[in-house]
Formats: sequence, C-alpha cells, structure tokens
Amino acid sequence: MTDELNQSTQGTGGEELSFAELFEMEENNTVVAVGDVATGTIIGEVEDYFLVDVGDKAESYIPKSEFRLEDDAEVGVGNTFEVFVERRKEEGGLLLSREKAIAIKVWEEIAKIQEEDGTIEGRIESRVKGGMSVDIGVPAFLPYSQIDLRPVKDLDALIGETFDFKILKFNRKRNNVVISRRAILEEERKELREKMRSKLEEGQIIKGAITNITDYGLFIDMGGMDGLCHITDLSWGRVSHPAKLYKVGQELEVKVLKYDRENDRVSLGVKQLREDPWETVTERYPVGEKTVGKVVSITDYGVFLELEEGVEGLIHVSEMTWSKKPRHPSKMVSVGDELEVMVLNIEPETKRISLGMKQLQQNPWDLVTENYPVGSIIEGKIKNITDFGVFIGIEEGIDGLIHVSDLSWTERIKHPSEKYTKGETIQAVVLKIDKENERFSLGVKQLVPDPWQEAYNNYPSGTVVEGEITNVTDFGVFVKLEEGIEGLVHVSEISKDKVKTPVGMYQVGDTLKAIVINVSAKDRKIGLSIKTLEDEGEEQAVEKLKKREESAADSSPSTFGDLLKAAAEGNQTDEE
Repeated sequence: MTDELNQSTQGTGGEELSFAELFEMEENNTVVAVGDVATGTIIGEVEDYFLVDVGDKAESYIPKSEFRLEDDAEVGVGNTFEVFVERRKEEGGLLLSREKAIAIKVWEEIAKIQEEDGTIEGRIESRVKGGMSVDIGVPAFLPYSQIDLRPVKDLDALIGETFDFKILKFNRKRNNVVISRRAILEEERKELREKMRSKLEEGQIIKGAITNITDYGLFIDMGGMDGLCHITDLSWGRVSHPAKLYKVGQELEVKVLKYDRENDRVSLGVKQLREDPWETVTERYPVGEKTVGKVVSITDYGVFLELEEGVEGLIHVSEMTWSKKPRHPSKMVSVGDELEVMVLNIEPETKRISLGMKQLQQNPWDLVTENYPVGSIIEGKIKNITDFGVFIGIEEGIDGLIHVSDLSWTERIKHPSEKYTKGETIQAVVLKIDKENERFSLGVKQLVPDPWQEAYNNYPSGTVVEGEITNVTDFGVFVKLEEGIEGLVHVSEISKDKVKTPVGMYQVGDTLKAIVINVSAKDRKIGLSIKTLEDEGEEQAVEKLKKREESAADSSPSTFGDLLKAAAEGNQTDEE
C-alpha cells in the first residue's frame, strides 16, 4: 500500500509530487507533469514559434527550429508531436521541448539498435577533430577510420549526406555516441565477396572500379573483392605510370588472368581485351617500307619511336645520319616529334623493330666520287688536328684526312699543329676515295711538284757537290744540297781508312765536298762519297762512276744498298 502511494506521488520524470500538487492537477484537469513526454498538438504559430497544446490549461510555445528534422509537410496546425515537459513557469504555463523529446526516444532507440546490432540513419553535419559530427537525433561521433573502407580524400564532400550507421558504443550520461559506416560496408562487402568467389573464373571479363593506384599497377574492386592489374598488363605499349592513364573511382572492363582461390588473389589485365599487335606486325610494317611514328624516348644509343599503341621501334644512333660522328640523338630530335622512317628489320618473337632515318636521305658518299674526282683540288676548313694528320671539312657528314706524311715533300713535321691551326682554310689534292669504308684521303704536298724528281735529274751519279752538314751520326754524315734535299755520306764512304764513326770528325754547320755515287727518287735518297773523290781525283772519279753506273745498269741492282755495296766492291778492286 505504501509503495502504491509512493508511486502515485511521483511524476514520470521521477520527481516527488506533494498531495497538494496532485489535488491541484485534479482540480485543474491537467494530465501532464514535469519530466513527462506528452503528446502535443500545434494549434497556432506566431513568428518563429509554434503554439502547442498538451491538454494542460495553458498552451505553450516551442521554437520552430526544434522541428527542423521534420518533414515540412507534416509540421503545421493540427499536427501532433511528442514533446518533453521541462518545467512549469512561475507565471503559468509549461516549458516544452520537441528536441528533448526526440533525444529521449533516440537514446532508447540507440540502446535497442546496439543490442539488436541494427542500424540508424544519420546526416553528416560537419568536420570535427578526428572525424565527423553526425546528427542521428543526438550528435554522434564518426571517426575517420569508420567513414569508409578506404581513406576518403574529400571529407567536405560528405557534409550534408545521409547514410546508415552502426552503433559502436554510447554513454547517455555523457551524451556520447560513436558510430560506424565502415562496419556496414564491410558486411555488405563480405556478402558480395562470397557471391564473387562462387562465380569468378579465369578468362572472365568483368567490370570494376579503381580503388587505388600505385607505381606498379591498379587495384580494382570487382564487387566484394579487389584484384591487381599490373602495369605490364595495362597496355601493349609503354606506360610510364598508371596515374597518367587512370583515376581512382574510374570504372573499367578487365579480364581475369589468374585466380588464386586459396589466398583470394586475383590478377587482372586490360591489354588482354585486345589482340597483341605484334601478332600481325610484319603485315603492317614490311621491311623496306616507309612509315611514321612519334618519338617517346631518347637514349644515348638511339631513339624509340611509337608506331602504334603497343608497337615501338628503335632508331639506332648509327641509323640517324650518314655522318661517321653523329651528334647525340637529343640534338637531332625531341620527344613528341613525328618522324618518317624506313623499316630495316623486324623480330616479332623478341618484339623488336629496327628503324632508320638516314635511309630516307641521299648518302653523301654516293656523290663524292662524282663531285670530287681523284686529282682535283678542294678547299676547306680544318676541323681537327691529330698526331697523325689534319681533318678537313668537305661537306655535311664528310671529312677528308691529310696524313702527316702528305703535308710536305721535304719538311720533317713532328706534329701537324706546328704548321696548321684549327679553323684555318687550306687547299688540298684529292688522293683517294674509299666509299665502302667512307674514307677521303687528301694531300697538301701534292699541290707542288716533288723536289726529289728534280733531284734525280739535278744530281746524277758523278756529280760533285758541296753543302752544309746538317747532322752527324754513327753511320754517316748528312749534307744539305738544297732546300729539302739532303745526301748521305755513309761511314764506309768517308775514307779508305776504316772509320768506326764520323762523330767528332765533322761538326754540324761545316761545309763538306763529296761526289754523288747514287740517286733514287723513289727511295728519296742520294748517296755521297768523300773517299772516292779524294782517292781518284775529281775527273777520274767522275769517269770511273760513269763506267760503274753502266755496268750496274747491266746487273740491275735494285736498291740503294746494292749500289753502295757495288761501289764499295769497286773501290776494293781498285785498291787491289
């Protein structure tokens, strides 16, 4: 009886009611108490307020903003809603709240939903630290990690969107609710994965959405399962990075290349949806035919040209120009250039095509013989000077070499730079053209007659000469006869007495008189003798050499050494 009495003296909010208050409620015919959730009817509206009647003697005003979650069509005079009785005003009437009534119902619903593992609808309101604020009737916290299966790049795009959520945990006293959208997506994905496992087969063509892009390929959601399309399976052609061709979220058709059921790994391909262009490449690009392609890559050794998607060819640096010293490929072409080329060779098995640029140009060596016949005189600038000669620029791609031995008939040139400088313009005679090896031989000394041809006529055997000593060696003495022409007095021709070495006997710069005993224009040598001149006397020596020369002609000695030997034997016979 006492418990019943106590219960009868409590409001729905749990507060104690006195007998006087109970009596007053009965007298005033009121049916609500502070803390109750009562049913109210909208009976009017004034500016920003609705006038609500909950059956009490005095109507109460509730701000219209508290009805913002309701459908506008359902909020108006005559509509009923649950409201919370906060307190009685001193001046009379009640302070009512629609929001608190909703909150009470929401908390009850939250507890029930979590217990039954159900879902609740909510609207994402704003970004907060660590996640998003969601209105589910009361403010709820949605952590970043629980928004989606994968990180969301544009969180602001979610504001204002409505989704279903799972209740992870809540605390009514602290007004704290943590929710998750990911948990729902994971359940849905698990169901889709099971369906996909049952029907997925290798060779199958399916549609999917790109979920992630990496350096090595694309991850594609096939509907509950992710598959990897490696970069090498995106295109038959060159792909520098998948992100240049695709975007996250983009849908595309792929082929299942391999399915590892045990580890749930799926390999996908895009290029396999099209025929391999290398299967019929020889039909489209016959060897010897011209074609056009775009430069896609430049290396030290050549240029890669894209002929079509999936088909690239290489123009080796040696096939870019006829020049023996081609410039770096980057100096001749740029990435993106369209070039006309000739197909030189195709290897479909190794997917290689050799291309050429120079084959579409006139080979300058084809016209060299015609334009520069042997014996003609040309003029050009010195492009380079080396130890062995001088290079002259003839025309684009063609240089001529003047070997050091062809610079002068008589001068002893140790290095061409002693006589010439780079950039200097000089004349030369065309000596030889080797088209096969692309060699162009020139000579400077050939511009003037060979002085040794004159020497052969000017210094016949028996001629008495006098000249300046230019060099003294163990084997003989060199005597200058004229500019560029020297004769040698061999050590055996110095005296009838045996001389081991003339060094010390003669000095450079001294004048020496001798007789010519042999001259060879071919070997560019003049043999001189002192002992013959001294022993015989000038007249007898000359006469004796003439006879000896006639005799030598009959026996035909072939070398300068033979003649010297013959002369020495003759002297020995005379002495005997």
